Amino acid sequence: MTDTPAAVAVLDAWFDLQCPDCHTALADVDLLRERYGQQVDVRFRHFPLAKNRHAYAAAQAAEEAYAQERGEEYVRALLARTAGLRERGEPVLLEVAEEVGVDAEEIDTALIDGRHLLAVDADQAEGRALGVTGTPTYVIDGRRLDGGRSQEGLRERIEETADRLLGRG
Repeated sequence: MTDTPAAVAVLDAWFDLQCPDCHTALADVDLLRERYGQQVDVRFRHFPLAKNRHAYAAAQAAEEAYAQERGEEYVRALLARTAGLRERGEPVLLEVAEEVGVDAEEIDTALIDGRHLLAVDADQAEGRALGVTGTPTYVIDGRRLDGGRSQEGLRERIEETADRLLGRG
C-alpha cells in the first residue's frame, strides 16, 4: 500500500472502442493525468454505439482484459486500430489481446459465454441515464461534457471543472 493522496475528482469517460474520436481523445486523457496525477481518477466506461458493429464485442473483450489486469493497455491498443476493427471485426480483438499479453483464448471464451455482458450493459444504461448519446462523452462532478460532435475545447472544460473541484480555480 502506498501513501498516495485519494482522488478528489472522478472523471468518467464514456468511450466506444470502435470510435476514432475516442482514440484521439486519449491524448486529452493523458494530458489530464499528467496535470492532475492521482487527484483525478479517470474511469473508462463503455458506451458501444449501434452504428459500430463490433463495438459491443470490443467492450466485452476489454472487460475480460481488465479481469486479466491488462485492461487499459488493451483499450489503448484497440483504439489505435479502430479502422482494422471496423473492417475485420472480432479477429482484431484477439490479435490485440496477444499483442498486449492478454489471454486471447479467454477473450474468445468470454465473447461466447457472455460473462461481461452485464458490466457493459450497466455502463451503457448509466450513460443513457446521464444523457450520453455519443462518444467520447465525459462526466465530472455531475457535469456532462459531450465530445461526440467536436473535441474542440473539451479538455479545457474538463480542466475548468477539475480545478474548481480541487480548489485550484
